[in-house]
Amino acid sequence: MNSIRRDLLVWLLAAVVTLVALTALATYRIAREEANELFDYHLRQLALSLSDQSFAGAALPRKDEDFDFVIQVWSQDGIRIYFSHPHSSIPDQARLGFATVRTREGAWRVFSTQRGSKTVQVAQPMSVRDRLAFSATLRTLLPFLALLPVLAAMIWVIVGRGLRPLGQVARAVTSRSPSALDPLPERGLPAEVKPLVHALNDLLQRLKGALAAQRSFIADAAHELRTPLAALQLQAQLTERAQDSDARTAALTELKLGLQRTAHVVQQLLTLARQEPGGAERPLAPVRLGELARRVIAELTHLAQQKDLDLGASAIDDEVIVAGDAEALRSLLSNLIENAIRYTPRGGTIDVAIGAAARVPFLEVSDSGPGIPVHDRERVFDRFYRREETAESGTGLGLAIVKAVTQRHGARVSLGESRLGGLCVRVEFPVATDVRAA
Repeated sequence: MNSIRRDLLVWLLAAVVTLVALTALATYRIAREEANELFDYHLRQLALSLSDQSFAGAALPRKDEDFDFVIQVWSQDGIRIYFSHPHSSIPDQARLGFATVRTREGAWRVFSTQRGSKTVQVAQPMSVRDRLAFSATLRTLLPFLALLPVLAAMIWVIVGRGLRPLGQVARAVTSRSPSALDPLPERGLPAEVKPLVHALNDLLQRLKGALAAQRSFIADAAHELRTPLAALQLQAQLTERAQDSDARTAALTELKLGLQRTAHVVQQLLTLARQEPGGAERPLAPVRLGELARRVIAELTHLAQQKDLDLGASAIDDEVIVAGDAEALRSLLSNLIENAIRYTPRGGTIDVAIGAAARVPFLEVSDSGPGIPVHDRERVFDRFYRREETAESGTGLGLAIVKAVTQRHGARVSLGESRLGGLCVRVEFPVATDVRAA
């Protein structure tokens, strides 16, 4: 399982170790340069001090002596008169001044000087200087290396203290229940944690609203279904008590109508539930509104004919395509046309229009009915709301479904006056969903 605390510890220690390594490299280079300067000075001083010495009959140092320098002296005629380490592989030729010579024994730092009749050369292995620089670097960095475990423990404790507000937020979220979705406390939280708490509070607020809407929906649905179910029970009892075939036929007819009304309510409730957030949403795809309108008009023509209504399309632009859920848009248009059929008097007219105004796709359903007063145009989108002055039966869910579908598609629905004298319902889709056929 991933752990922020462990990851921070690992990465911080890795950064510290990397920094220490870079510091060690820089320290080693500085120490080596200083050692080179110091030893070069010693080489020169040693060579100058030997230039005035007499080497006649000088004894050679023993090979086991701990002496880092190799000394060679030549006479004026080029004869080597002194060599401190005959086994060394130092060249037998001198080049005046400082030089770095590479041999089979490694690199040597050499200084040669000519004073009077003698040429003196002093050489020192570079390994001595490297060893001294490494030792100085190690002594400098050793305290830091020894403190790494202490630093790791301190990082672990400090990171734990820094992450403590996240644990508090987690416990506060765990303590919430569907019946108590109060906002999380934000007082005293670090600036890095506050955006998370803001997002959680926003989620809790939306969840609280969704649960309240769900409870309200369930209560309204139960209340709405109670009446038709009670009517069905009464009609079933009347059918059982019918004394003759005519009475039984009439009772069965009423029973069938009641079943149809109940089935319609249930279907409307299911349609509305599908438009709720998370209600089995299908991905949006290009939809031709013209083809959709023709199909819905054909499906509802028989209902219009029963009331002798003129149902048709006044204008359809077949090039208008929107990104949407075809089934949800079909339900939207069906509810608009069914509402128009229900409230338009016999012999009236219902027109459907599909087009685009200033690149904004729209669909319109206009009728010659009584319309809706301005003060009621906002409330008619509420669930189960039916105007008191209307005598038409219905579930009060048609326009609620229309509103839910438009919200899901990012569209806007508006009610206005129809040129036919009744109500005009206009749904405008976002410009971004106006997809033109290639």
